[in-house]
Amino acid sequence: MTDLPAELTTGERIRHVRERRGMSRNVTAGLVGRSADWLKKIENGERELRGVTLLVKLAQVLHVDDVSVLTGDSVSIPTDQPGKVSHPAVVEIRKAMHSVSFQPAPEEPASAVALRGRVEQAWRLWHTSPNQRTEVGALLPDLLRETHGAVRAHQGTERRMSYAALADLYRLVQRMLAHISEPELYWLALDRARDASEQADDPVSLALGAWTVSIGQRAVGFVDEAVHTAELGMQLVRPLLDSGRSEILAAYGQLHLQAACTHGLDGVSGPAERHLDEAARIAALLPDGYWHAQSAFGTSNVAIYGVSIGVGLRRPGEALLRSEHIDPESIPSLERRSRLLLDIAFGYHQKKEITAAVHYLGEAIAVTPEGVRYVPGARTLAAALERKAVGPLRRAAVELAESIGVAA
Repeated sequence: MTDLPAELTTGERIRHVRERRGMSRNVTAGLVGRSADWLKKIENGERELRGVTLLVKLAQVLHVDDVSVLTGDSVSIPTDQPGKVSHPAVVEIRKAMHSVSFQPAPEEPASAVALRGRVEQAWRLWHTSPNQRTEVGALLPDLLRETHGAVRAHQGTERRMSYAALADLYRLVQRMLAHISEPELYWLALDRARDASEQADDPVSLALGAWTVSIGQRAVGFVDEAVHTAELGMQLVRPLLDSGRSEILAAYGQLHLQAACTHGLDGVSGPAERHLDEAARIAALLPDGYWHAQSAFGTSNVAIYGVSIGVGLRRPGEALLRSEHIDPESIPSLERRSRLLLDIAFGYHQKKEITAAVHYLGEAIAVTPEGVRYVPGARTLAAALERKAVGPLRRAAVELAESIGVAA
C-alpha cells in the first residue's frame, strides 16, 4: 500500500485502501464502531479525521501496518499491537472479587478510617514502586476481603465511610487490571467502584468514580460518552471548589485532564487545550509539592498530560518541546515519570528519530519495568523499534524488546 500517490488526502487514502481490500463502507465503518455515513464524510473530505484512536482502528481493520499509510505524512504509528499479557497476582484477585460479596460479616471489623489509610498507602505504593503491579497486587485480595467485611458489619456514618474506602480500593483494582488480559474483571472493578461511591454519598468519591468510568469509556472508543461522564463529575464538585480543599481541587482538575486527553486522542485540539489550561489553573491553587494519592494530580501531572496530548494529536515537535520544561526527577510518581519518558519515546518515533526513541524507551523501562511492560502501546513501540533499529543500535533495541517480552 506504499504506492499511493502522495497528493491524496487521508480520506482518499482510506477509500483507496478499503476498495483494494474489497471491503464495503458499511463493513469497514461497523468494524470501528461508526456509521457508513461517518466514513463517507471522512472519505469525501467533509469531515477531518485526526484522532489517533480511530486512525489506528481503521488501519488495523484495513490491514495496514502503520497509520502513515492512511495519513500520507511522516508521523509513524505502528498498528500491529502485541497481545495483552496477564499478571500472576490476578489469580488471587479474581478469587477475592468472586467471593467477597458472600462472606460473613467479621465480629471485629476494621474501622473505616484505618481502611481508608491503608487504601491510600496502597495507592501511594502504586505510584512509588517500580514493580507496582507485583507489590500492590499482593495486597489487594486481603484488603478487598477486609473492606467488604467492614461494609457489611458497620452501620450509619461508619458504613458510608467504609463504602468510600471500598470505592477508592476498587479504583486501584481497576488501575491494576488496566491493559491486562482480564476485561471482565476490569469492568467488574469499575462498576463496583461506581456503586460504592454512590453508597458512600460523597461528592468527591462520586467525582473520582466519574473519572475512572470515563477512562474505561475512552479505552473502548466511546469518546463522546467519556467526555460527558467527565463533565458530569466536574458538576458534582464545582460548587465545592471555594472550600479550597486539596482533594476537591484535585478531583476537579483530574477530570479536566481526562477530558483533555480524551479530546486529544480523538484529534480535537481546541477542547483538549481548553481543558488542559483549566487543569493547570486548578493545579496552581494547590499547596506546593501536593499530588493526589490516586490520580497523582498536581502541576507535574498537568505537564505530563500536555506531552501526551501533543503525541495524541500527532504533533511530536510540540510534545517534545513541552517535555523540555519538565524535570523527570521532580515527578514523585514513578508511574507518571515513566509515562512521560514513554511519551517522549513515542514523540521521537513519530518523527522517525529511532536512536532517541530507543534511548527514552530504555529510560522509561529503567524507572518502572512493569509500568511499561503492561501498556499495549509501549509493547507495540518496543516491537517496532526492534524491527527498525540497525547497526549498533539494534542490540539495544532487541534488549529492550526482550525485557518486556515482545522480542521477535
